[in-house]
Amino acid sequence: MKRTTIGAVLAICGVASLAAPDAEAKGCIRGAVAGGIAGHYAGHHGVVGAVAGCVAARHYYKEKAKQGQEQQQHAAPAAAAPAQ
Repeated sequence: MKRTTIGAVLAICGVASLAAPDAEAKGCIRGAVAGGIAGHYAGHHGVVGAVAGCVAARHYYKEKAKQGQEQQQHAAPAAAAPAQ
């Protein structure tokens, strides 16, 4: 059972890392590991936990990246303005 769960988590992470940019892949891998462990201890649902953790972590890191881009865009016009 452990081998099946570990194999499924690795397969999910591998597919997600090939299809996603770096930040999203990192979030998916971290979330899948945490979700897989939590799902395993919450009734032997490691694969379901890994998938849910992957989705949740990808969403978190996507929002975090979006906020970072917005902060850079707001900082750039102020730095580009000439000093008088």
